[in-house]
Amino acid sequence: MQVQFREFDPFDLWIWIEFSTVPSEMEKQYIEEVFNSWFFLGKLGGFNAENLQVQEMGVDISYMEYNEDTADSSLLALMHNMGEVEYLGNWGRCWFDLGTSDGIAIDVLINALRQFSQDYVTLNQVIIGGENEDWTVRDRDRRSSFVAENEYN
Repeated sequence: MQVQFREFDPFDLWIWIEFSTVPSEMEKQYIEEVFNSWFFLGKLGGFNAENLQVQEMGVDISYMEYNEDTADSSLLALMHNMGEVEYLGNWGRCWFDLGTSDGIAIDVLINALRQFSQDYVTLNQVIIGGENEDWTVRDRDRRSSFVAENEYN
């Protein structure tokens, strides 16, 4: 699975997936579960690089003392919004507002998609950000519900 980065705006981010074939309904459900799970962890603040106490401890974490003060003093790192997963031929895409979540979120997603591609559904490539020339993005695709909800505020 090839990973490619294009223009990256964490508040307006498209993630594109090219399947090796047109995905079946079950394969679509699988990829949607990956995205939904990843987003839910992000919505709960799971991708907060300021509070990686276990990672920073190293290999031996036996009897590690977790510091609640460190956890409490770290800035919030929350994802804000996720669009619907859309499909066109052998492409899938989903829009995200990553909010204040840290870059570790992208690493976690890439790692999960790499294993997903090996074990479940072959993915040719994942494109993080930017536009896909095979399937253009129009503002109404990702913002229509947001604009409708907020135009009177």
